[in-house]
Amino acid sequence: MNHINPINAEQQPDRFTANLDWNLLRTFIVIVEEGSITRAANRLLRGQPAISLALQRLEQEFGTRLIDRGRGHFALTAAGRALYRECLDIHAGIAKLREATTLAQSEISGHVTIALASHVITPLLDDLLGRTYRAHPRVTYRIHSATSANVAAAVQDRTASFGICLVNRRFPDLDYGHLYREFFGFYCGPSHPLFGHEGLGVEALKGLDAVSFETDDLNDALRPVALLRRQYELDQRIVGRSSHLEEVRRMILCGLGIGALPVHVAQPDVEQGRLWRLPPYDDPPAVDIYLLTNPRKRLNRAEKLMIDAFQDAIANSPLAERTYPSA
Repeated sequence: MNHINPINAEQQPDRFTANLDWNLLRTFIVIVEEGSITRAANRLLRGQPAISLALQRLEQEFGTRLIDRGRGHFALTAAGRALYRECLDIHAGIAKLREATTLAQSEISGHVTIALASHVITPLLDDLLGRTYRAHPRVTYRIHSATSANVAAAVQDRTASFGICLVNRRFPDLDYGHLYREFFGFYCGPSHPLFGHEGLGVEALKGLDAVSFETDDLNDALRPVALLRRQYELDQRIVGRSSHLEEVRRMILCGLGIGALPVHVAQPDVEQGRLWRLPPYDDPPAVDIYLLTNPRKRLNRAEKLMIDAFQDAIANSPLAERTYPSA
C-alpha cells in the first residue's frame, strides 16, 4: 500500500499555484470567448501555434482535456466549463486590484489626539469631527481636557496632534491660529438671592461670594474677566476654583457663589431656568481661543486633514462668523 506523507499532501496546492503560469488562464478565457484558436491568436496578437501550445500546457497542468476541438467542432468539456467559471472570477478579482489599491491610497486613516481647554465649545470642532467621521470612518480619536497651560505643553511635547485653548503666553516653537472668540458673563444659580432679579446694576455684585476658573487672574488666560472684577471693584471673595467648566458650572448651580461662564455655553441653562444672567449685560469680556500646532510634529494624514480644515476656516471666514454669540 502506498504511504502518503501528509506534509507533502499539504504542500501540493502550494506547489501547484507556485508552478502555474497565470497567463495561461487569461489565454484560456480568450480562447473560450472567441470560440476558436485562430481568432484567439488574432485577438492576442500572437501566432496560432503559440496559442495551441498554451492550451496544451494548461491541459497538462490540470491533467484533463478542457476543449473538444476538431474540424468544425469546438466545445468545452465539463472540466473546461468549470475552469472557465473560475477563471472569470479570478479575472474579475485581478481587475479590481488597481481599484482596491487606489481606494486604499485615497482612504484616510490614523489616530488624532486633541487637547482642549475645558470650556472649548464651538461648532467648528463639532462639525469637523462629524464630517471627518462620516467621510473617513477609519480615523480614531482621543480627546482630553486640560488647563490651557497643559494643552500648550502637550502640543509642545508632540503628544497632542493639536490643541485648542486660551493663550496667555506664546511659545516661539508653536504656531497660533485665532480660531474663535467668545464672551463671558456672570451667572448665579436658583438658590442665589439675585436669581430672577431684572434690571440689576454691576454694583449689585460687589462683595458677593464668587467661584472662578483657575486662570481667572490678571496674569493668566482669563485676564479679561479678572480685569472686569478690578474695573468695577467688585471685591469678591473667591470660595471655589476649578480648571474645568463643568465644575465651575456645578458650583454656580449649587449656590456657592456667582461665576463667569462663556455666554453661548451658559445660554441653554438660562433658557431652562437653571442659571440667571447677571450684569454687565453690555460689552462683556471677550476671550480669544486659539488653535495650537507644532510645526516640528510629523503628522499622519488624519491629523493633517483636520488641521488644514481649521486653518482653512481661519483664513477664509471672517472673525464675526467665528464669534459666539454672534457679534
